[in-house]
Amino acid sequence: MPLLSRRLIFYLFAAVILYTSWLMLLLSLPYTSFDRYVDFLRTKQLVYHIRHWRISFYVHVFTSIIVLVAGLLQFSYYLLKKFPGLHRRSGKIYAIVILFFSGPAGLIMGFYANGGLPARISFVLLASLWLLTTFLGWRYALQRRWRLHTNMMIRSYALTLSAISLRLYAFLIGTFNLPIHPVQAYILISWLSWTLNLLIAEAIIRWGLGYLRDSFPADSPSLQNGRLL
Repeated sequence: MPLLSRRLIFYLFAAVILYTSWLMLLLSLPYTSFDRYVDFLRTKQLVYHIRHWRISFYVHVFTSIIVLVAGLLQFSYYLLKKFPGLHRRSGKIYAIVILFFSGPAGLIMGFYANGGLPARISFVLLASLWLLTTFLGWRYALQRRWRLHTNMMIRSYALTLSAISLRLYAFLIGTFNLPIHPVQAYILISWLSWTLNLLIAEAIIRWGLGYLRDSFPADSPSLQNGRLL
């Protein structure tokens, strides 16, 4: 694919992510009041008193913008070539926030998800895969295994974007007034929000973003016997 086409696709993708991140920020602002009767929290009155759930909820909400933006920076060819330091720092921020804050918080919330056992299984799997792919992506970068690093970060960011796709599917179901029971609708979007993203990620790994893999030196130039030199 020509360089100009790749740039246009990335700029369009970045514009969509930044716009939706802005909307996510607006949705998050009401929660700064820490009022238990705000928006989504109205559906969580039975668990709001559970301290670890409550802490996890606020951590997850207030770190969502960080991972969305930091993750987006990882896929800019311009930043990778012109500002590799920024690429590395944003990648560290992305990984640290997910591994130590957003991911564990999402995992805890998954056990208390609305929609019963099917939705809880979905969200627990989502959080577990999010933590795993992010950890492996970071590990592969430390090992300078760039192809594996790129592929795993694509998967990780696809799971990050489930926060947006979940709200998109909920919006579409409401807009088109689809005849689905609310609980069944929530279960459906809980699974679609990340499984479709992963399928798209696998397609991208196979057919796209090769320019990122080719931008790095050969895999593991200083890796010998499984150890970094």
